[in-house]
Amino acid sequence: MEIDPLPNGSGSNAATSPETAATTTAITVTSNTAPSSKLSHLTESLKLEHQFLRVPFEHFKKTIRTNHRTVEKEVSAVISSVTDVADSDEISKDDAILSLTSLVSRLQGIKRKLEEGSHAENLQAHRCRARLDHLDSADAENLSEWNNVRLKRVLVDYMSRMSYYDSAMKLAESSNIQELVDIDVFQEAKKVIDGLRNQEVGPALAWCADNKSRLKKSKSKFEFQLRLQEFVELVRAENYMRAISYARRYLSPWGATHLKEFQRVMATLAVRSHTECAKYKVLFEPKQWDFLVDQFKQEFCRLYGMTLEPLLLIYLQAGLSALKTPYCYEDDCTKEDPLSQDSFRKLAMPLPYSKQHHSKLVCYITKELMDTENPPQVLPNGYVYSTKALKEMAEKNNGKITCPRTGLVCSYSDLVKAYIS
Repeated sequence: MEIDPLPNGSGSNAATSPETAATTTAITVTSNTAPSSKLSHLTESLKLEHQFLRVPFEHFKKTIRTNHRTVEKEVSAVISSVTDVADSDEISKDDAILSLTSLVSRLQGIKRKLEEGSHAENLQAHRCRARLDHLDSADAENLSEWNNVRLKRVLVDYMSRMSYYDSAMKLAESSNIQELVDIDVFQEAKKVIDGLRNQEVGPALAWCADNKSRLKKSKSKFEFQLRLQEFVELVRAENYMRAISYARRYLSPWGATHLKEFQRVMATLAVRSHTECAKYKVLFEPKQWDFLVDQFKQEFCRLYGMTLEPLLLIYLQAGLSALKTPYCYEDDCTKEDPLSQDSFRKLAMPLPYSKQHHSKLVCYITKELMDTENPPQVLPNGYVYSTKALKEMAEKNNGKITCPRTGLVCSYSDLVKAYIS
């Protein structure tokens, strides 16, 4: 920090008084402490961004795998066709021309698919880079703006999970954060969820086929549960022979690992859909489809590395866990307490009470702790604020204090110091 020259000498030769040196040191320490605390807060914030990077990366890998399988299948078919033509001893000129024309058309189709696949991969790679750049742009100077963008990302995440896709899209577009959110990923899940709610397993089974290797690696039994439900629907429709054929083809491979579930569902062939036995009656209830929807959401989030609960609820519960006390559920709970609201009380219900051995006084204005270093002072209307806040207000308003809650105006000399015991 540069020091201006003293009036009675040059800045380099004049002696510096102890008071000036102490003041300079205090200012330097203060200026260094603020950014340090902000950087610490920023570091802790970035630890919560695992999903922010994981989701586009997993989507990128999935796009690459899909493109690779498609091209590999098409190339294999072309090579097989060429081999068949080459091995043919007797082929007319017209047949040869027709075969070559078909091969050219197929190769052009492969070229188009390669271009489309390459474009999709470039978009995914660009999204990953945009998110890395966004995290890299966070620093102590723009922390407030960066946190504002994160709040919008969290809101888009919540709306996407709750199927408010149009609202999520409008918020992303108005905030210019399309590359920082995953609306397209949730729209992929929407097709499966809508199918299950319409009691159709086709879209869900297609999703399982696309992600078969990863689901098998995680030992998921979601596909088996879909097959069970499809079998139950055949029994409900009294199509027993088809149900038996279906079980032989799709359920028997799971028998070694899920024998009890397999035996239970096969018993429905004997007890039928109108049974009153609770063990089997539950298999025909509509809530089984809701269970499949919940199971799919869990598998989908696990596949992309997402949290099972919306980020907004996780962040709210983290804050509520520090505020929750038995007093929050009493009738005379202050309205300034978030837990005075029924919606927040419901959200905090499974959370433990915060551990507080001693009461803490926090200034309404600065949100800082009031203690012996920053003691509370009482206004004539009975409201209490910290000395630091009231001094700053008095300096800006010629010794006048205005209560931010009631609007009362008084002099600084009218304040009474409160003591904490």
